[in-house]
Parts: sequence; structure tokens; C-alpha cells
Amino acid sequence: MPVLRKMALRVLNNLREVNQMKGLTITASLAASLILSSTAILADTAQNNLSEAASVFSEIMATPDKGIPQDLLEKAQCIMIVPGLKKAAFVVGGEYGRGFVTCRNHGGRGWGPPAAVRMEGGSFGFQIGGSSTDLVMLVMNQRGMDKLLNDKFTLGADASVAAGPVGRTANANTDVSMSAEILAWSRAKGLFAGVSINGGTVRNDLDENQVLYGRRMTNKEVIESDMPAPESGQALLHALDRYSMHKEGNADRSKDHQ
Repeated sequence: MPVLRKMALRVLNNLREVNQMKGLTITASLAASLILSSTAILADTAQNNLSEAASVFSEIMATPDKGIPQDLLEKAQCIMIVPGLKKAAFVVGGEYGRGFVTCRNHGGRGWGPPAAVRMEGGSFGFQIGGSSTDLVMLVMNQRGMDKLLNDKFTLGADASVAAGPVGRTANANTDVSMSAEILAWSRAKGLFAGVSINGGTVRNDLDENQVLYGRRMTNKEVIESDMPAPESGQALLHALDRYSMHKEGNADRSKDHQ
């Protein structure tokens, strides 16, 4: 892939500058190995993350009594899934994890192409141990979606976040979906529950989008486009269609954000 080679070449050029300062050289064979290895790693990472996101959602919804309430899912405009959220101490720079967000197609039928996100920092209403934790968030209204289309936003500050209820329906917790812009859940060691989040920053992952779509695209560009999802994202969209093909109500994702 030419795009991935360019990304790998940037890394290689940086290495050359460092090595020149140290009086070292990089051979042609080593350069080729670096480019090929970087290309494979970047592609595998994006595809694996999408596959993990699809598995997380399918496994959660397979147990409806302990999953995301169906009525909330049908009202949601977008869903964000971050599989394998990790403790900051184990990640360079305090980055928690990478995931994807997808929003309803125009007209409310089906889901659009997934856009990549990075999640960094923040205070979570659960303790992340040595093992990873899966995070799922529903964006419930246009205000939340407006924040999602920014280059970055802070959960709990720029967008209000509440712990989502668990079960087949949320009839007893209707107030939570009416007031919060985003509802959040976590799954760790088999336990799925609503979770409060404060201060976590969600950013566009331009590198992952470039791997998936062939050029650097913001999440606003991906979400508001009519381009097809990459093959690696089909499993996630099929799972979402299975559990919520149509959005309840008339609102859908908008292009009025130029």
C-alpha cells in the first residue's frame, strides 16, 4: 500500500537522522525490512482492532438480560467501541486505547463507515487491572454527535457522560437517556456494567483512518461521507444492523456541519 509505505518512510527518515548524528548507517536491506514490517504492523493493527470491536459488541448483545438495553440502542445516533482499554501505567504516554465510532446512515437505516479514535487519560468509575477492559459508549443526541465530529473532545467536560443501565430495556431509567449526551458501559473479566467517565480525551486517529481509507481523514470527513466501509469493518456493521437496523424517531446523522 503506497500510503503505508509513506508512513513507514517517515519513520525510516527519522531513524536515519538519529543514526547520522551517531555516525551510523542504515543499509538498503535494513531499510526495506523496516518499511515492509511497518506496513504490515499498521495494517494488521487497524484490521485487528475492528475485528475486536465487532466481537466485543456481539458478545455483549448476545446476553440481553445483561447487555445494552435495546430501546437505548435504537435511540442512539452513534456508537463508540474501545476494545482492550489499558491502564495508563502500561502504555507509553498514558494512552488508554484505540477504537472506532460509527453513526447511523442518512435516514436512520443501517450504519456508516467506522472512524478511528484514540482515548487518552481521564478518570474512570472502575479500576483497570493488569488485564484489559472493553468500553462501549452510545451517543444519544445531536449535541453529543456535534462533539464527536470535533478533532478532540473531553468526556465529562465537553460532553456529558452517564453510566448506562443494563438489561433488556431501560424503562425504569428513562431519565438517564434524556439528559446525558453519552452513555457508557465497561466489560472486564466477564462483568458488564454502566460506568462513569470524567476527563478522558477522545481524539481522531488519523493514522488508523489512513490505513483504512487510503488517506488521512478526520472523523468528521469519514462519518459525513457516503463511502463504503472497508472490508475489515463489515463484521462490525453487520452486528450493529442485526441488533438495531433502524433508528427510532426521525433524527439521523447530519451533514450540516460544514
